[in-house]
Amino acid sequence: MKNRLILLRHGQSLFNKKNIFTGWVDVPLSKQGIEEAILAGKQLKDLPIDVIYTSTLIRAQMTACLAMSEHSTTKVPVMIRSEESKEGVWGKVHSPECEKELLPMYIDSRLNERMYGDLQGYNKQATREKFGEKQVHLWRRSYDVRPPQGESLEDNTKRTLPYFQETILPSLEKGNHVLIAAHGNSLRAIVKFLDGLSNEEILGLEIPTGKPLIYEYGAGSFTKGSL
Repeated sequence: MKNRLILLRHGQSLFNKKNIFTGWVDVPLSKQGIEEAILAGKQLKDLPIDVIYTSTLIRAQMTACLAMSEHSTTKVPVMIRSEESKEGVWGKVHSPECEKELLPMYIDSRLNERMYGDLQGYNKQATREKFGEKQVHLWRRSYDVRPPQGESLEDNTKRTLPYFQETILPSLEKGNHVLIAAHGNSLRAIVKFLDGLSNEEILGLEIPTGKPLIYEYGAGSFTKGSL
């Protein structure tokens, strides 16, 4: 039996709605984003999900939780934080019976969106008017060019992909069905690996908000699946 990997970009955020560079600015979903997350949950309702991985940013966490509110599972999603943190220690469940009823949701900044540096908080169109269409396009759509004080897609890939390979992939290999609720660029980094895309090919990939992408994993390889 093949295991399923579900990739879900968060629903529209309030900064997405206002056409603002977001990056690591921690803004919630818009009303449309909430509706997108709920619809995604309805689409995933009957697919088994054993573990969730998400970023530290609220828009991804909201998306995961809202999607799971529509799921047929009776298990309760619970945020799993570092065991070294106060939240990890104080938030531990000690009842073995209760633990069986939990759906773990692991939080890690390596799944965060690309950090846009000095562009964060600026309207995208205003930025084009200030710096020029060509320069802003270069910052947004090249693989290895960084915006001022920010990350390139290559930088994003170098922090996201090792986490996928070292943590998420072993979970799939253990037989788990996995949901990743994350961001456009962190998911692009993962898809680049899954589909074997070149640095140039990944630039043309758009991952829409709130639309699940399905992969099946078996015999050490991934194939695209469907809902």
